[in-house]
Amino acid sequence: MSRQEVLVIGPIMPFVVERLKQHHDVVELENEADNAEFLAREGGRFRAVAVGRLGLTGKSIAAMPKLEIVASFGVGYDAVDVAAAAKAGVVVTHTPGVLTEEVADTALALMLMTVRELNAAERHLREGRWKSEGHYRLSHGSLNGAVLGIVGLGRIGKAIAKRAEACGMKIHYHGRHRQADVAYPYHETAVDLARAADVLMVVAPGGAETRHLIDTEVLKAIGPDGYLINIGRGTVVDEPALTAALEKGVIRGAGLDVFDDEPNVPDALLALHDTVLLPHVGSASVATRQAMGQLVVDNICAWLDDKPPLTPVPETPVPERS
Repeated sequence: MSRQEVLVIGPIMPFVVERLKQHHDVVELENEADNAEFLAREGGRFRAVAVGRLGLTGKSIAAMPKLEIVASFGVGYDAVDVAAAAKAGVVVTHTPGVLTEEVADTALALMLMTVRELNAAERHLREGRWKSEGHYRLSHGSLNGAVLGIVGLGRIGKAIAKRAEACGMKIHYHGRHRQADVAYPYHETAVDLARAADVLMVVAPGGAETRHLIDTEVLKAIGPDGYLINIGRGTVVDEPALTAALEKGVIRGAGLDVFDDEPNVPDALLALHDTVLLPHVGSASVATRQAMGQLVVDNICAWLDDKPPLTPVPETPVPERS
């Protein structure tokens, strides 16, 4: 495999850049004074691009006429204009699988913290109120015997279901279609699933199809004894509607690892005490993030070595390679 130029559009973890440099000559766009001007002038140099959370626009894709592959860091790839990539014949890859177990662990922890009010209980201790006021109040919720409704039963959703079953929960799900090999009860709509669930777990990907899928109607269906957990994408939940639902007691609590406009978390959500808010740490362990980064590198290296990409997204074509 001959060394070729690879463009990195960050922010992306340094591990990716370091590993790419072992095989290819890396150009980091963030080091350029004017990104758009650089792409307009030099975009024709690159066959391969690695992108971080900011993704890649259709305009940037058009500025790189020789582009063949975009390797996106993360299982979600809604920040990449896959429609423009597909139209240009560009393959897009992502990093599924390697983060499944880590995110599922985080989802279970977030659900436990929210339903059992563990973060509030810890504050009760740290603030000295255990001694001054006595025991923390009894938490209303419990996992054992409760129904977990999963919106998006993919790899991560199934891993969460496995963990939840070990806690004595019953699993229901909603997705674009019923899965023939899944025995859990299926619900045609998110509203129907919310009515059946004690805890609604959102694992759905982002994008126009799922934007604000969890809206006022769904939140009302969860009910005043129910909980919302979002480990998928912030755009799936209508944040103003969620804030209003929490303020008015429409639902009992919420646990969020993702937000609509990260890292900007609305002050109204921060002010609520019946929420657990995490700064998008679902897959944030060194081992998992390095595995994700290595998959970005491996996809690019495979392609530039005239081999098929390892984890292409379904929306972009993959021409046959020897």
